Amino acid sequence: MPMGWITTEAFCFGTIMEIAMESSFHGVIAFALMAGMLVIGSLLRKNIPVLRNSLVPASIVGGLLGFVLLSLDLIPGFGSGDFTGLTFHFFTLSFMSLCLTSSSGDKSLSGGSIVRGGLWLTIIWTISLGIQGVLGYGVIAVYDKVTGSNISAFLGAIITHGFTQGPGQALTYGNIWEQEYGIANAAQVGMIYASLGFLMAFLVGVPWAKRVIARGQNLNKKSSIDGDFLSGFYPAGNKPETGRMVTHSANMDSLAWHLGLLAIAYVLTHLWLLSVRDLVAGFTPWGLNLSVLFSHNMFFVHGLGVCVLMRLLVDKLGFARHVDNDTLKRITGSSVDFMVVGTLMSIQFAVLYALLTPILLVTLVITLATLFGCWWMGRLSGKLGHERSLTAFGCCCGSTGTGLLLLRMLDSDFSTSVAKELAFFNLAIVLANIHVLYIFAPIAPSLSPATYLLAFGGTALVALAVVPVLMGKLKLAVPRATVKETIQ
Repeated sequence: MPMGWITTEAFCFGTIMEIAMESSFHGVIAFALMAGMLVIGSLLRKNIPVLRNSLVPASIVGGLLGFVLLSLDLIPGFGSGDFTGLTFHFFTLSFMSLCLTSSSGDKSLSGGSIVRGGLWLTIIWTISLGIQGVLGYGVIAVYDKVTGSNISAFLGAIITHGFTQGPGQALTYGNIWEQEYGIANAAQVGMIYASLGFLMAFLVGVPWAKRVIARGQNLNKKSSIDGDFLSGFYPAGNKPETGRMVTHSANMDSLAWHLGLLAIAYVLTHLWLLSVRDLVAGFTPWGLNLSVLFSHNMFFVHGLGVCVLMRLLVDKLGFARHVDNDTLKRITGSSVDFMVVGTLMSIQFAVLYALLTPILLVTLVITLATLFGCWWMGRLSGKLGHERSLTAFGCCCGSTGTGLLLLRMLDSDFSTSVAKELAFFNLAIVLANIHVLYIFAPIAPSLSPATYLLAFGGTALVALAVVPVLMGKLKLAVPRATVKETIQ
């Protein structure tokens, strides 16, 4: 065999390997860009007074910076789509790690039953889902009548999917409405609402959180407005310790151990979905496509269940000493930071100038209605009412991750029970709203106005009727005076 042929073959193989290796860096560099935006956002927050005094989280500053750079094509080779998958997985990790964390040992930070607290959040979200759909539909209908326009009322109704569910669901339903029912620009308008909802969550939520902290109304007093809170960094002599080693460093690092536990949960969830997906393929009881419920788009829901079961098993077998809560909280907090940066960097604003006025009108009405509803309902929920109100507002304007980030302002280390309630809430909202999310929402434009309003408005009314039941349980669980003080 000629030596030249061997050399040429080796050269070609080496070139192929080099190309393959280079291509593997794209996802890693996308993650590195997100991490870099977090660092830059932290430094900007620390050194720019207006950002420091307004308590804007570094993840938002960095995410907005990344969004601007991507929009101006100043990051060659990368687009918003490169960050969508990473955002999804960090969102999933944030809640799976939270479910592996045991409850706080400080009973003073507990709001009572996690299930009951989660039900309060579920009821608030369900009412918002229905009311936002009805109000959005109504605002466009009135706008058409006043101005003589001929805009589809469903371009207002889709705001509920952009606000309560985020960009992913707004895009999903928008595409279905466009392709199947001819609602022009539904996907683009849905994405605009999702982006505006995210913005409203922080424009309103951050000052709200600042007001609660300033008045000392948050239960976790570790979250207070001091110099460290404002700058976002701890001074050299006042750095708190967090996390304990559960594995000997000669064996493996403790952080790697905890990431390994999450990895096992990830694999188990993946295998579960693969096995069940084949079983339910083609099975559509009452017109419900079960394949959607068991697709990887719903990975985080199934992942939460797997982690809850894993935590129960860990406690039952007496292995809790091998799991450190503070380490898991750091994983949760870091995942939230990356998720927020990724969300902002993965959104494209497709501004429709012709629809700008009605879109802003719908957004204003929905934001005000959601703000009042979350504030009022959260206050009725009892202890941790302020935390639930702010968290619910974030969830109903942006996403569950937005709610978690706002909660972290009032509960810096997720020591209250609201974080666990939020994990339960993610499972409960799917069950409570399965008829809306998977039956009525996809076919909404085919429904008559009366049927649509009944489906969404009726769901909100049924959820509202449950409130007295939850308040009745509250009165049995705590002294009458406490209830009276909470409501006042």
